[in-house]
Amino acid sequence: MSPIEENPGILLYTRIRRSPYFQSSRKHGVKRYSVYNHFYHPRHYGDPIEEYWHLVNGVTMWDVGVERQIQITGADAFTFANMLVPRDLHKCKVSQCKYVFVTASDGGIINDPVLLRLEENRFLLSLADSDVDLWAMGVAHHSGLDVHIQEVDIAPVQIQGPNAKAVMSELFGETILDLPYYDLAQDLKLDGMSVFVSRTGYSGEVGYEIYLYDAYRHADTLWNTVLEAGKPHGLEVIGPSHIRRIEAGILAYGADMWLDTNPFEVDMGYSWMIDLEQEPDFVGKDALTRIKTEGVSRKLVGVDIDGPSLGSYIDNEMIDFFPVLSDGRRVGQVTSACHSPRLDKNIGYAMVPIELAEFGTEVEVETPHGRAGAVVAPKPAYDPSKEIPKQ
Repeated sequence: MSPIEENPGILLYTRIRRSPYFQSSRKHGVKRYSVYNHFYHPRHYGDPIEEYWHLVNGVTMWDVGVERQIQITGADAFTFANMLVPRDLHKCKVSQCKYVFVTASDGGIINDPVLLRLEENRFLLSLADSDVDLWAMGVAHHSGLDVHIQEVDIAPVQIQGPNAKAVMSELFGETILDLPYYDLAQDLKLDGMSVFVSRTGYSGEVGYEIYLYDAYRHADTLWNTVLEAGKPHGLEVIGPSHIRRIEAGILAYGADMWLDTNPFEVDMGYSWMIDLEQEPDFVGKDALTRIKTEGVSRKLVGVDIDGPSLGSYIDNEMIDFFPVLSDGRRVGQVTSACHSPRLDKNIGYAMVPIELAEFGTEVEVETPHGRAGAVVAPKPAYDPSKEIPKQ
């Protein structure tokens, strides 16, 4: 038997899709790809810790063309979109974004996209990693509504970090700084390219996303334009920083939640996220009403873990979930974990029985370095009121 290859590569070939920014981002020396939404996705360029510090102290650009844009249009697009998600979209104005769940009939989470309302009856779902377009097409087929669903050639890059505003001002002028958190600036031109901008991101830092129309045609031009504007401000190209998203209480679909978890289990059953009082029906409403009434038997909590550094989450330290033990018996699992350089401790999320979910509860975790003590802790671990990204 051959020895285990501890650090296998990833095959570049035609079966996996390439984002519009694939060639541009590759020129910066991608060291690790993953596959996300059927696309190659740059994860880091050599040192995730260095990238983390670039993000929290400066400004960074990420290729997030893997966030496939699923467009919902038609005379009944609003009615359909409101049926697809548990948030009440009557509270989402045109040129506004909302973080949403797409739920199944049993209340399970199918995706957690950012929903963007571009017109009265035109929406985009900026996807996490699952085929929501196929789900939406199936729901639409049986809905009797006048609605059209398609993936469109629009692709974002993220500009994230405390100096993001300076770069965005270089690109769009000072008026872009008036854009409120989770709002859109539409009908913008950048060197002749059509774009819109959202005040969003996956970092817990000040951030924007620039969405490019006709992305496969103009991607290289946009990339180079942003790079040039960022030079005076020290802009660095990095991958999404999982250390920072774990600090910020941001969940990763496929790791921290999945079809077999519901919003109340991941502790995001807020009334504005899961609006059970709204009059319109939505997929999963009956199940989520029952779950809220009965309560959940498990919960995703923050966890501080003792022992040596657990790395950056994207460095082969966490190739599987870590078992959580209580009284020597496995009771749950750590779904994401890393070492926070700023907090100088191992942090993460763990799905545990509800009786172990109280802050301060002590458990044990099987890590790559052996069994370690751990304690249930608040999430987010840093900036709990999320003031930083709203600046």
